[in-house]
Amino acid sequence: MIFTEEFKVKLEDIGKQNYIKNKGLLGIFENIGTHHSDIAGYGPNDIEKVKVSWVLLDWKIKVIKRPKYGQTLKVNTWARTIGGEIKSSYTYRDFEMYDEKNNLCVIGTSKWVLVDINTGKITRITKDVIEKYNLENKNVFNIDELDKIKPPETFTHEITYKVSRRDIDINGHMHNLYYLDLAYEVLPEEIYQQRPYDNFRIQYKREVKIGDIIKCKYTFQNNEHIITICSEDDTKIHAIIILQ
Repeated sequence: MIFTEEFKVKLEDIGKQNYIKNKGLLGIFENIGTHHSDIAGYGPNDIEKVKVSWVLLDWKIKVIKRPKYGQTLKVNTWARTIGGEIKSSYTYRDFEMYDEKNNLCVIGTSKWVLVDINTGKITRITKDVIEKYNLENKNVFNIDELDKIKPPETFTHEITYKVSRRDIDINGHMHNLYYLDLAYEVLPEEIYQQRPYDNFRIQYKREVKIGDIIKCKYTFQNNEHIITICSEDDTKIHAIIILQ
């Protein structure tokens, strides 16, 4: 099932020259995905009943034509099969964004797991869940799986951040959109001013909780701006962000 909804680019979504920020794009994709889950019976209001919650593992986004303030956008989303098959341990959700003239502006894919709210462990995606979402074979990037990102070995810039209440989502973890905020904070000023970046990945590896002190480390490698978010003692990697 392809689920479609319209969104208007709001003031809070925009950055340089009134173009939508990458965080604004993710916010729209996050919202339409949640609205689709509401209909399927696995949205935020259903968590206490179904005892599971969706947790995001990965984003891959490509901006073809960046929308601006005030534009009305048509957004499509769907849960998809992987190589024509259905997995029981994780799933992917794809996105398309169009402007008023039906020009394709942005494509994206994301990887998700279901987590048991009582144990905090990943649980099997059952046949009932799959049937509620009515998976599609359509794939925006024509790749079945997102590859695992390896962290760089050296870094040129670093900042430290203590996670506060405002960062926490309904699952008790730092909200997935805020990782992008942290990535921008560690960028050298001349690199930051080159934004927006039209191709980016965010791969989540370990949750961040309130009170955690984390390090954000930056390096430029293979024509990519790479930000690694890790624990204060450098023993755990929480996320890796790539900007191009």
